[in-house]
Amino acid sequence: MPTSSNVAPERIRKSAPGGRVGLPADRRKSLVDEAYRAIRQRILDNVYPPGHRALELELARQLGISRTPLHEALLRLRNEGLVEIVPRHGVRVMPVSANDMKEIYEILTALESMAAELAAKRRPTQTEVEPLERASRDMARALKANDLDAWAEADERFHRTLIELSGNRLLMQAVLNFWDRSHRARMFTLRLRPKPANSTKEHRALVERIRDGDAQGAYAVTRDHRERGSRELLTIIEQYRLQQL
Repeated sequence: MPTSSNVAPERIRKSAPGGRVGLPADRRKSLVDEAYRAIRQRILDNVYPPGHRALELELARQLGISRTPLHEALLRLRNEGLVEIVPRHGVRVMPVSANDMKEIYEILTALESMAAELAAKRRPTQTEVEPLERASRDMARALKANDLDAWAEADERFHRTLIELSGNRLLMQAVLNFWDRSHRARMFTLRLRPKPANSTKEHRALVERIRDGDAQGAYAVTRDHRERGSRELLTIIEQYRLQQL
């Protein structure tokens, strides 16, 4: 996923002088997409933390675009529940409550378990399964080096690949929507949770079930894995009395 550094204000200004009128439709859409991705990534990475406020003019200057494509990007982010648009006061990054996280994890548990079941039924080739194995190896290597950021990146890569292997495009869209909304909470609590030693074992067990075409087993392993992760996260939220993330 592109980060905020991918949006170069200088490049945008050159391709859209003044950023106001006369822009081709495809270039206008491109500006909206770039602004959307940049702001969204900053929110997910807690560069813009929950409660962060910014004026539209300020954001437009940061990204080097006019307020029109910026506003369209913000409307998309509002529809995803990531920001609140406050008239005459710009935007506010929406927090995720503890109850939100509980409900999000319930949805993710159900949908990812279904994705694992569908993936096993498809009996993917070794070439298709290899990215899962590579992500598992990367997780084990990162854990050994005590690099939790690298571990989290490999873990997300594993789950994204798993969803893709389901072969269900709409299921993937639904999972990624809720997954991204939980990203901030996962990263915020990453160093507060127990060392994720069990995840690599669970991932390897899941890969074996998928390779063997064991749909029921793949469903069960994924459900247990997600439920354990949910318990750990919600325990941290309760222990530290975090009302919102």
